[in-house]
Amino acid sequence: MTVTTGLTVAQGSAIEKLAINTIRTLCMDAVQAANSGHPGSPMGMAPTAYVLWQRFLRFDPDDPIWGNRDRFVLSAGHASTLLYSLLHLTGVKAVNSKYERLGQPTVPLDDLKRFRQLDSKCPGHPEYRWTSGIETTTGPLGQGLATSVGMALASRWAAARFNRPGFEMFDFDVYALCGDGCIMEGISSEAASLAGHWKLSNLCWIYDSNQITIEGHTALTFSEDVATRFIGYGWNVTRVGDANDLEMLDRAFQVFKNTSDRPTLIIVDSHIAWGSPHKQDTSAAHGEPLGDNEVRLTKRNYGWKEDAKFFIPDGVYEHFRDGIGKRSKELHQAWLAKRDEYKSKYPELADYLDRMQRRLLPEGWDKDLPSFPPDPKGKATRETSAVVLNAIAKNVPWLIGGSADLAPSCKTRLTFDGTGDGKGVGTLLPERPGGRFAQKGPDPFSVAGDFSASDYGGRNLHFGVREHAMGAILNGLSLSKVRPFGSGFLIFSDYGRNPLRLAALMEIPVIYIFTHDSIAVGEDGPTHQPIEHLASLRAIPGLITLRPADAGEVVEAWKFIMQRRHEPVALILTRQAVPTLDRTKYATAEGLQRGAYVLVDAPNGKPDVLLLGTGSEVALCLDAFERLKAENIAARVVSMPSWEMFEYHCSKHPGYREQVLPSAVRARVSVELASMFGWERYVGDGGRMLGMNTFGASAPLKELQKRFGFTADAVVAAAKETLARRPK
Repeated sequence: MTVTTGLTVAQGSAIEKLAINTIRTLCMDAVQAANSGHPGSPMGMAPTAYVLWQRFLRFDPDDPIWGNRDRFVLSAGHASTLLYSLLHLTGVKAVNSKYERLGQPTVPLDDLKRFRQLDSKCPGHPEYRWTSGIETTTGPLGQGLATSVGMALASRWAAARFNRPGFEMFDFDVYALCGDGCIMEGISSEAASLAGHWKLSNLCWIYDSNQITIEGHTALTFSEDVATRFIGYGWNVTRVGDANDLEMLDRAFQVFKNTSDRPTLIIVDSHIAWGSPHKQDTSAAHGEPLGDNEVRLTKRNYGWKEDAKFFIPDGVYEHFRDGIGKRSKELHQAWLAKRDEYKSKYPELADYLDRMQRRLLPEGWDKDLPSFPPDPKGKATRETSAVVLNAIAKNVPWLIGGSADLAPSCKTRLTFDGTGDGKGVGTLLPERPGGRFAQKGPDPFSVAGDFSASDYGGRNLHFGVREHAMGAILNGLSLSKVRPFGSGFLIFSDYGRNPLRLAALMEIPVIYIFTHDSIAVGEDGPTHQPIEHLASLRAIPGLITLRPADAGEVVEAWKFIMQRRHEPVALILTRQAVPTLDRTKYATAEGLQRGAYVLVDAPNGKPDVLLLGTGSEVALCLDAFERLKAENIAARVVSMPSWEMFEYHCSKHPGYREQVLPSAVRARVSVELASMFGWERYVGDGGRMLGMNTFGASAPLKELQKRFGFTADAVVAAAKETLARRPK
């Protein structure tokens, strides 16, 4: 193995060696100042990162969000000082949430000195939004790898949909740097399998094979042949046997650039070692500072000033400015000039691109929304959602998505067939690659199609049985400004929880469509019947859960979802039919926009008991309302499709909570086919919660409803019980 603490004399020019060792010493000093962090990988991968950024990466430090930049993802997020050092040395400028360039560095040296400290732009792991130039939040290992697949997919999809001869508006490459832990995580296998299947040749993973994890040498747990594994996935694999050999690294990246039929894995063999020959506990050093003495000895090995901290030699800033800075600025300026020509020749497409990049909707995106007449039998909300989704997708060209092998059950397939009026952008483009639109014809944006290695323009994505990778790929798509949706059964949301949580943390508008939302799944039994899942999703800060009661609420839910720019949403839908409510008899479904609303009230507006429900259980509440009314008991039914939306609306309109849930009415019953956890905040100590406190069972739905007490009789009985407990 090669020691990564210095470059051999024959390799690299003096300024290159100086720049690389500057990266290394900044990483050491930042970790040492914080007395926390991981110095090994940043130091070992400094030459690799240097060659990539200085010679290959298309990334303009003055505008780190331009649409056709290459993406660099640090999947080994514990090596964050490597990325922060690069952002500082290359002079990357900050951009605010309004896409305005601020002209100030995104990582000032003072922030690097405050690595892992409160309010520093250099947190322990890379955080999207906090620091410009960070393409994605990478916390759990492997997430960055799978997210990078979504970014590469987005590049290929956008190129197929928007590029025209002479106008390559999208052709960016995606690089992800990972370590042994990322390769071990199961999500990397899911994502690599898909990337190989899709032949994403614009994707390059760089594997820092240093054979160290927190517990020690990887031989403890890891003996597979990674190269053979990736060849089996359909990847091109190349190896750099010496992490310090700049020309071997350069050649490996050239191999990637010259590979056009598959993604590339570059295995870089490195070894964590330090300036002192007696420091043997490299596993500990991987996850902790070196210590002042080791820092000095390592700097001595570099020929560095031993006691200088955060020292940047003369010429290093200029070297990066004249390298990645100059090269990328020229590429960016050429792209901007081409974009101006594109606007003139293809104005509709240019407008789409601008809106997509700013997360704005096209004009008329909601013009074809359906309406559903009252129907006592009704349809499953997954069925009505499918109709609404397709109506919206026709008018939002960058709304794409799919399922983890469950589209026929989740009803998420986009089905429009190209029978547009021909007045749209289709009249402009006979040239789209991929075969289906090789000649003039219907507007191609009115055709859904399937995304595949032979047609990157398809809008239906097939993820296979890979919920975890699907979630991260959706994040990568959203970070690339495509609007993605992904679907599966609610029970399987557990498999994709990490990327779902990261979407909320990053504030990106990913759409999750979860169906089969309760024990109403029936005969499949408790393994497929979600119980605690609604509560667990509601516990994620920033994630909006929406469980509509009928077709009218489904339409309103999609209206709300599509206008989100910074919030992910989990749309929770039924498998079984629910009545479509008569909105001349009940309140308008627009009340969903407030999260909760009075659906039907006591005749005098002064209820004795409140019946609170979500989703399919709202129909039970309405049935109970009528029975109570027949017994001269004044009830109010409140539909509560989204706790998060309700709480937000109440924060903006303080009187609204009292309007819907009057504090004087202590007799309350909540009804939800799920865990009761959390409902106490709404029913209080005088109410009753009808829900699940066990797992379900395998049986037809009606039998399950009787067994677990989800009948109108049970709701009426609970209402009477709460009324009986009222203080006299």
